[in-house]
Amino acid sequence: MGPLSPTRTMRLWGPRSLGVALGVFMTIGFALQLWGGPFQRRLPGLQLRHSWASTPGPAVPSCLPRQRLVFLKTHKSGSSSVLSLLHRYGDRHGLRFALPARYQFGYPKLFQASRVKGYRPQGGGTQSPFHILCHHMRFNLKEVLQVMPSDSFFFSIVRDPAALARSAFSYYKSTSSAFRKSPSLAAFLDNPRAFYQPGARGDHYARNLLWFDFGLPFPPEMRTKRGNPHPPRDPNPPQLPSGVGLRAHTLDPNALFHPIPTAADGHSQTSSSASLDLRSSSFIQWNLAWLDSVFDLVLVAEYFDESLVLLADALCWGLDDVVGFMHNAQAGGGQGGSAVGDGGLTAEDRHMSARARAWNNLDWALYVHFNRSLWARIKQYGQSRLDSAVAELRARREALAKHCLVGGQALDPKYITDRRFRPFQFGSGKVLGYVLQSGLSLQDQEECERLATPELQYKDKLDAKQFPPTVSVPLKTSRLPSP
Repeated sequence: MGPLSPTRTMRLWGPRSLGVALGVFMTIGFALQLWGGPFQRRLPGLQLRHSWASTPGPAVPSCLPRQRLVFLKTHKSGSSSVLSLLHRYGDRHGLRFALPARYQFGYPKLFQASRVKGYRPQGGGTQSPFHILCHHMRFNLKEVLQVMPSDSFFFSIVRDPAALARSAFSYYKSTSSAFRKSPSLAAFLDNPRAFYQPGARGDHYARNLLWFDFGLPFPPEMRTKRGNPHPPRDPNPPQLPSGVGLRAHTLDPNALFHPIPTAADGHSQTSSSASLDLRSSSFIQWNLAWLDSVFDLVLVAEYFDESLVLLADALCWGLDDVVGFMHNAQAGGGQGGSAVGDGGLTAEDRHMSARARAWNNLDWALYVHFNRSLWARIKQYGQSRLDSAVAELRARREALAKHCLVGGQALDPKYITDRRFRPFQFGSGKVLGYVLQSGLSLQDQEECERLATPELQYKDKLDAKQFPPTVSVPLKTSRLPSP
């Protein structure tokens, strides 16, 4: 591991240390160094090679592909499509995944290292290292660092809360009591407090779902005994020793906890609306600064392809490594792919979007913040260079779809008879999937299967690969034990 970047060193800051340096941090936040590297020109199996080169510019130093990855899989944000990329990359390169016993890490509870299959606590015997942690969890940095190396690449994805609310209402209507009681999303957003009760079963899906998934604490006015869990404040937060530079430190998982700023915690509420607004703003900015110190990159669903190009560059991966199909998209919906904007919506739809963003105010602040940071990285990367890469990415995706898929696109699940490729159906909308072309070569069949396999089936495949069942066949028996 090379010299620690500002992003990486700030993961060990406690609230007081971060508070002192927050002003400096906000100045340098978007000037962080990107992990550079030329795109490789490789498309395994399918032989669909295209000539492509980035816009000529200064020589880029060679780099090694990053293979220690932590992906926070947020809900209804296009994250299943990112997960598919990670599944394929890790599978192809023989990497080891930190897998849940089932399909999620105890969500909606905060992530615990003990929920990783095959994990042994430090000092509990030898264990092979994990390369990728990427399945659904509520983020908990201290526990994540019990499982993953501190120099792992941390990234996630966010989505406009207005689009997220539409998708979540359809998908989680039977799960969230607030959504279940409401006849429509418009009715819910007209008067959300008539349906929403903090702490009610499944109601974390109904408000500030991104903020919840990132494991951030909620403002005092949003907390209840039954509400969103958050870790207690550490009475003795760790301090950086005086006179010691930040680069002298490495991440200490035992010295990390969630950011709960003193400005918004432990004080009685004031009646001044101006003070409340200032306090809320300070609380939000504190938590966003903390996220900046932890996550190396946050993708934006509305600029999905642009985000993938930046991800490939940051990881020193080939462009082909981030070419894939959309997964877990609902018929008539989709995930990401279109920029934020209400120009094509009716007046009522625009009004509903505004209400959704206001109701999910923490998510909206988080989204705006990471949308800005994405475009700051795009500016540093180069707009013309990015445009060329995005065009190539889309051309390769289209070529793959035509080569691999019946109809060259996602299909209604009623057409998918092969259970290996039929996505899990949940919620009121149909979740689309893929049917493979017949007559593919063995090599192409393998790669197309990787591209088309839904997340649950792929997780089971990886699980069987990492933890092959131990079969002991007693004498005089004809039936093998279940895995």
